[in-house]
Amino acid sequence: MSEFEEKVLELLKKIDEKLDNILGAGSKATISSPKPAEKPPEAVPTPKPSAVAEKQTEQVKVEEEPAAEGRRVCPGCGSTEFNQIEDKSKILHSMGGIKIYAKNYQCKKCGKIL
Repeated sequence: MSEFEEKVLELLKKIDEKLDNILGAGSKATISSPKPAEKPPEAVPTPKPSAVAEKQTEQVKVEEEPAAEGRRVCPGCGSTEFNQIEDKSKILHSMGGIKIYAKNYQCKKCGKIL
């Protein structure tokens, strides 16, 4: 065998001896010393059924509501449905007799103009 293989075998023997010592000492220690009294596991508090029902209804509401991110939202009623109205007082561009006016948005539910 080469020197490397001999060194590996020696190291493996040392590791085996140390493991035997540890396992032997561990088993003797457990036999001679009594186990400490184990505490019973603490009871996990269960949530009230009403709290669970409220959480479920909140989750359903979140799933039903459309995401308003990036959309116009009425500050009065929270609706996202609007009618587009031309604001004749603000002319944006005029070309060849055709005028382009600014736009306003009117809520379909409460009538508030944005």
